[in-house]
Amino acid sequence: MSDELSVTCKQGVAFVTLNRPHQLNALSEELLHELIAAFKKIQADSTIRVVVLAGSGAAFCAGHDLKQMRARSIERKGESNADEQGYFQALFALCAKMMQMIVSIPQPVIARVHGVATAAGCQLVAQCDLAVASSTARFAVSGINLGLFCSTPAVPLTRNINRKKSFELLMTGQFLDANEALKHGLLNQVVAPFELDASIELLCDAIKSKPFNVVALGKQLFYQQQALSLPAAYQLAGETMAWNMMLPETVDGINAFLEKRAK
Repeated sequence: MSDELSVTCKQGVAFVTLNRPHQLNALSEELLHELIAAFKKIQADSTIRVVVLAGSGAAFCAGHDLKQMRARSIERKGESNADEQGYFQALFALCAKMMQMIVSIPQPVIARVHGVATAAGCQLVAQCDLAVASSTARFAVSGINLGLFCSTPAVPLTRNINRKKSFELLMTGQFLDANEALKHGLLNQVVAPFELDASIELLCDAIKSKPFNVVALGKQLFYQQQALSLPAAYQLAGETMAWNMMLPETVDGINAFLEKRAK
């Protein structure tokens, strides 16, 4: 990994840390590429059971790197509007690819949020499978304050927070504190700052204690069925459970339960 991203693995957990503290961990093009590469490696490594996504320094992530975006726009001065628009479209497509990798990898991804998470940083929190935050964390999709509606952050935000509240956040750019974010469904837990790492460790341990193949299967089904009609969702879920029943670890788990013995 480059200096912009740190990836370390310990006891089945991959800690993926945004490492641009002086830029509030803003998502540069380079960092987006690094994240995609990191998730690809993690996806192929079955020894990794859980991923913890964190930020270094004072912030979790302040969204896209606006300074880089403006500089690239200045570099393209004189190009056609279509060329400049194409650059931005490619940038947001790159970010969307990274966000979707969080869903597509078999390991659950936990956002460790200790500070501010705005715009695409709030999008990251919403896109992660789970999120644990310090009581000092704050959240906003605040692009509209700059004249830029947070269109891509809206995608996972509206899949976490109810329609009325998410629309309000997107239209006003207002901040939520950690407890409000918990109340509205963006977070799983809010803890004191000194309890953040211990709480995430407990969550990782709970997931690691479950069979890897079953966790991966469950994550895939969780997201696939959401896009289906009710009959199609039940059809897919039934097929998934039938396949799940054929796994050796499932057979052993059921037998151990019925025979009242440890697995």
